[in-house]
Amino acid sequence: LIHHHVFTLCELRYASALLLSPLTLSLLRLLERSRVSSVIMLVYQDILTGDELLSDSFPYKEAHNGVLWEVEGKWVVKGAVDVNIGANPSAEGGGEDEGVDDQAVKVVDIVDTFRLQEQPPFDKKQFVAYIKKYIKLLTPKLDGEKQEEFKKNIEGATKFLLSKLSDLQFFVGESMHDDSTMVFAYYKDGAADPTFLYFGHGLKEIKC
Repeated sequence: LIHHHVFTLCELRYASALLLSPLTLSLLRLLERSRVSSVIMLVYQDILTGDELLSDSFPYKEAHNGVLWEVEGKWVVKGAVDVNIGANPSAEGGGEDEGVDDQAVKVVDIVDTFRLQEQPPFDKKQFVAYIKKYIKLLTPKLDGEKQEEFKKNIEGATKFLLSKLSDLQFFVGESMHDDSTMVFAYYKDGAADPTFLYFGHGLKEIKC
């Protein structure tokens, strides 16, 4: 059987280095050291599973004293450029462009980028059981200050999520591990694009 390796965002960033000469690599490293603040990418991994769930390409706002991160997602069209080789994507009409629409797929950028896996909806009992289990798993992995912050504010965040339970979509990372940190999405009143909610304390920042 052939094993297909799925590259993470950090791995993709450095994959091209394998094709560069030693001299070019040396020059690039010198440039990177001189411009480190502009080239570092931040990826946020699930502390419990290591799945990549977010990056600094998607700005977040803290809510409920940092327990929840609010991130705006967006519906985007994927696939048209991939199949429109040698053609003008802005051209109107014409036989060649008709095939592009058939190949294009509409996706939510965050879901597609991090390969989030949608889960069945929870009822109140299931959700409360998940939160209790999550607190038990996550709390020992946090240092003193963050642990206290999480324990103090998770109740308020849970009540907020419960108030929107019927509107929420549920996602986990690509591994679909049983102990995954849950990511939530819902549509604000009148919004065409979803808003995502992350447990901020459940994410580990990785520089790459």
